[in-house]
Amino acid sequence: MQPIVAARTHPAATRPVAPDASATALSARMDRLPVTRYLWMLVFLISLGGFFEIYDLIFTGYIAPGMVKSGLLKATTASFFGFDGVAGFIAATFAGLFVGTFGLGWLPDRYGRRAVFTFSLLWYSLGSAIMACQHSAEGLVVWRFITGIGVGIEIVTIDSYITELVPQQMRGRAMAFNQAVMFSAAPVAAILSWWLVPTTLFGIDGWRWVVLAGSAGAVIVWLIRRAVPESPRWLALQGRVSEGDEVVQTIEAAVARQSGAALPAPPPVAEQPRRATATFAQLWQPPYRSRLIMLIVFNFCQAIGYYGFANWVPTLLIGQGITVTKSLLYSFVIAIALPVGPLIAILYADKVQRKWLIVGAALAVIVFGLLFSQMRSALALILLGVLISLAGQTISVCYHAYQAELFPTGVRCRANGFVYSASRVGAMMSGFTIAFLLRDFGVVGVFLGVTVCMLVVALAVGVFGPRTNGLRLEEISH
Repeated sequence: MQPIVAARTHPAATRPVAPDASATALSARMDRLPVTRYLWMLVFLISLGGFFEIYDLIFTGYIAPGMVKSGLLKATTASFFGFDGVAGFIAATFAGLFVGTFGLGWLPDRYGRRAVFTFSLLWYSLGSAIMACQHSAEGLVVWRFITGIGVGIEIVTIDSYITELVPQQMRGRAMAFNQAVMFSAAPVAAILSWWLVPTTLFGIDGWRWVVLAGSAGAVIVWLIRRAVPESPRWLALQGRVSEGDEVVQTIEAAVARQSGAALPAPPPVAEQPRRATATFAQLWQPPYRSRLIMLIVFNFCQAIGYYGFANWVPTLLIGQGITVTKSLLYSFVIAIALPVGPLIAILYADKVQRKWLIVGAALAVIVFGLLFSQMRSALALILLGVLISLAGQTISVCYHAYQAELFPTGVRCRANGFVYSASRVGAMMSGFTIAFLLRDFGVVGVFLGVTVCMLVVALAVGVFGPRTNGLRLEEISH
């Protein structure tokens, strides 16, 4: 498949470019585009890369019983920070994600969205394959950490990539569609785990096949997604104006061809200062400082609440009296809600302010979670599990779009990675926290902890979060 940027331009979309053209001018041309199949295809191709990142994160909880059964890991450990248990494996995952988002989030701002996008997926594929071959708890934890670094870079890049490639009236829906594609990996991981984890195939533990399936699939997707172009906004900020213009002309041509009408003229815009050389210190200046603090608190708490349920679904079901085999089957049913939630969110993602959607979904997680902790029947547990997943996915759809919107293009990935790294710390701590609460206070204690975290999420975004729907990226940033 040839790169999209190699396509010829359409006469109706071609426009001369002044020598001093800027990211703002290119952005105005992008934001006036009508939504067509071509733009959805760009989002789909980028999202395919994220499919295996989510597959990797979601199977963590599903393969854990198989690792325990094989004797490699323990369900619970004597000490709080026991690294020979499931909690240590989960912690290694999110420790790697933290390094990827916090330590390497600057890479897409320096080398481009497309290059880092491809590099990080290959990193994941190799690291995941090596992890599947480990035969000690130490080896599992080390390679889980290494693999997590690649996943962390990938997720940060995807959010910024999509935000910069679609027009302003499409950002919420584009991120919802992105999340739907990515989280369709959840039922895939769940059903493969249900089939394979309890078995041994060709003398190899079933959980290893689940890991290897993701590693092999990611290589295939890498070949497909070579078709996506570089972000024209990023190219312009690097002084590569003519390249950025070529990308925009190609997109304009495809959109004009599919819409069957001439494109509207871009709105007049005021030029904004270039931020290609922005430093980390600038993120601590107004208006970004308050946004950083708000998003750090939000990310830390939402990760404990979200992964406190998602990574522990089979174990929590067992705690409610469900057998291991049935818990994996029920987890598959609950996991189906993960891609369904974003598909539903497409209907309202650009109609309701994202900050209020986050607040409402956080409160819903509290209500459904507390009810879950009181139920014993399989039907009620599955229903409430699905509702928790739907609410959690609404949070995920909205905040991935939300935090990418709040910072300028020149430092978008770096800022996004910095605040997102707080969620990696929270998720890393979630394994130890949930294991502690489950051991000493049962499933009720787990959801009381989730309640506290989600209350903080609702307050942080509801009180301090700015509005973003319908605004151009430059308006939000400046």
